[in-house]
Amino acid sequence: MNLDDAVAWRKGLADDGKRLVLTNGCFDLIHAGHTRYLAEARELGDMLVVALNDDDSVRALKGEGRPLNNQDDRAEVMAALRMVDGVVVFSGDRATSVIEALKPDVYAKGGDYTVDSLNPEERSSLEECGAQIEILSLVPGRSTSSTVRKMRDADTDSRKLRIGVLASGSGSNMQAIQDAIEAGELNAEIVMILSDVEDAKVHQRAKDAGLPCRYVDPGPFKTKLGEAAQKEIRDRLLAAGVDLICLAGFMRMVKPPLLDSFEGRIINIHPSLLPDFKGLAAWKQALEAGVPEAGCTVHFVDSGMDTGAIIDRERVSVLPNDTAESLHARIQEKEHILYPRAIRSLIPQLLGN
Repeated sequence: MNLDDAVAWRKGLADDGKRLVLTNGCFDLIHAGHTRYLAEARELGDMLVVALNDDDSVRALKGEGRPLNNQDDRAEVMAALRMVDGVVVFSGDRATSVIEALKPDVYAKGGDYTVDSLNPEERSSLEECGAQIEILSLVPGRSTSSTVRKMRDADTDSRKLRIGVLASGSGSNMQAIQDAIEAGELNAEIVMILSDVEDAKVHQRAKDAGLPCRYVDPGPFKTKLGEAAQKEIRDRLLAAGVDLICLAGFMRMVKPPLLDSFEGRIINIHPSLLPDFKGLAAWKQALEAGVPEAGCTVHFVDSGMDTGAIIDRERVSVLPNDTAESLHARIQEKEHILYPRAIRSLIPQLLGN
């Protein structure tokens, strides 16, 4: 049904004293997790309407290669489910227009959300119309992304490692990874680049290389991502089928749910010989400490700051006349060699070949 028809239908429900439940999503490949979730949502009221992302918004949210099924087919399948009473297709990343038009009594979302991680615009609209927000449990092991991943992984011997990059600055390490790929030195592909800085140089590098790059609003904090940003990044990377996340000058701590969803598959490059000189401006710390050697380290990311298991390192001598700038420049040269090498060493365990 179109939105005008849905509004008229909604008025009739209200007149009859019936409660409307609304949920929204892409529903690109219907599986048992979806049907169980929808059945539980339907039990929260008298009627259930599903707001379905159109094809353009699915592509924007999930990346190229999605949706797997076009919006007409997805709407037809959704409408055929016994627990669904109506389907409305909407455009844009957010379902705000549908929320404002239908003013649901109950709004349901899956357990990969929390109330705090809901999009602020959607949450404001829900609060304005007095909707009850219900977060429903996910069905373990059931998701479109995991299903697509299983299908793609059926032939791991011949496929490339799929890399997602998180960057806050110039993206020189992203460029080093892409250069190694183009040179045939790394059997991989960068499938998604996300940045928490809207005007970071990495966006232009990505555009020049023909790589998908998107800005994610990081939220109100300076050193960590807000819950909504963590979830958006997690969802985009899962949808892109990422095998490995590479932090490339990403200046915020990574926390759950991103850390949990990609456990053992997030790495970072740090400009020191870890475990020495963690945190910001490590090359300056090394110079001030008067050590004879500095360098860079690729390590797994865990919940601490630069505390994850070390994968590989490169050493750089500290020269008598070094400044912070000259030392940093030589460390960066080594980073651009080290990062692709470390990624290459992980391919067998990540792809199981």
